[in-house]
Amino acid sequence: MSVLLFDETPYEIINNRVKRKLIHTENLMTVVVDFSEGPWPEADPLHNHPHEQTSYVAEGELVFYCEGEPDKLLKVGDMFAVPPYKKHAVKLLSKTARLIDSFNPIREDFLK
Repeated sequence: MSVLLFDETPYEIINNRVKRKLIHTENLMTVVVDFSEGPWPEADPLHNHPHEQTSYVAEGELVFYCEGEPDKLLKVGDMFAVPPYKKHAVKLLSKTARLIDSFNPIREDFLK
């Protein structure tokens, strides 16, 4: 069994407004992503990846953009799913937000 103790695990700083912590098995990865410096004037750039992704909004409000779908306002308790290679992005509407992301297979690009 692997355990991540939140208060004892440092964040990985992605940029001045995004940081994360993660845990994974051979095939599944869970990532806590904290966003700050909101509200943002525009969304992060659209991106895609070969992984299945599900996300849970644990804190804050944001707009979720997904290729070929209407934009969605999301708040605490809402979730979204992204199939492989579909372009997507978020725009922070609140001061901060937290997403709990799950990926299959794991995001090798997130590992050091």
